[in-house]
Amino acid sequence: MPEGAPAFDPSSLPERGCLLGFDFGLARIGVATGELETGIASPLLTLALDANDLRFAAIARLVKEWRPIGFVVGLPRPLRGEGAHELEPDCRRFANRLHGRFGLPVYFADERLTSAEAERSLKEAGMRRWQTRKDKLDAVAAQFILQHFLDANRHATTTRC
Repeated sequence: MPEGAPAFDPSSLPERGCLLGFDFGLARIGVATGELETGIASPLLTLALDANDLRFAAIARLVKEWRPIGFVVGLPRPLRGEGAHELEPDCRRFANRLHGRFGLPVYFADERLTSAEAERSLKEAGMRRWQTRKDKLDAVAAQFILQHFLDANRHATTTRC
């Protein structure tokens, strides 16, 4: 990971606690919640706010309500795995702001293909109208980002004594 980005070690996660997951985008931010104890993530909402102060005010309300122990931010990667994705610097900046404003650790998770996975999931759930799916897509993508993170780190949190 490039320098300057918060990079917390997932092995430092406790056995219990809530995480908020984010699918960052320039137009919208999908938000999900997940519990370390159960290892299950759920979509929360999509923030469609242009101004950063409005976005972070909404996130502050979520932090107050959910009392997370950390954040997981989806980090875009090129499909072929070469170089950096054009949104990576924006995602890292968002992660730095989360850490700076709330003082909580930020973990990164590969978000490759999570939007496609979310789209497929919503179609399979019977959402036929594109606008209906679009309104929920980013929150479900955040759910998949967070679920992948929980799955990848489940062994570390369940084998500790």
